[in-house]
Amino acid sequence: MSTVKKYENPFNGFPKLLDDFFGHELSDWRNNNFSETSTTIPSANIKETADNYQVELAAPGLEKSDFDIKLEDCRLIISSLKKQENETKEDKYTRREFSYQSFQRSFTLPRDIVDVENIKAQYENGLLTIDIPKKEEAKKKAPKLIEIG
Repeated sequence: MSTVKKYENPFNGFPKLLDDFFGHELSDWRNNNFSETSTTIPSANIKETADNYQVELAAPGLEKSDFDIKLEDCRLIISSLKKQENETKEDKYTRREFSYQSFQRSFTLPRDIVDVENIKAQYENGLLTIDIPKKEEAKKKAPKLIEIG
């Protein structure tokens, strides 16, 4: 009886190594901006300045009234639901089409740093901007020069 040696490709682990290194973007052609239901999730930019944090969400085609922004404990939750119904009536039939577009994004805010009472939001030209001010004690102060006596 002869033994058969199974051929193993020495490069089998290489794609996994690349995936782990680059965060699953190379071999996974699905974009992270798609949810499990294949609907898009708006991309977010988060900026920090000395005075505040700013969250920008790219959400073109929506109206201000389509958004729901709320704060639960330290979580900022941004969601949207847009329904659209089209109906066509002809002689012997009616055709209705429904379209639902929704998403939800949440961000955990640092409790000791953020002034939750003064958070402001604005939607203009497809961009939702949320300004989250920092508390006075959390703002970076300019360095203090100490004179030598």
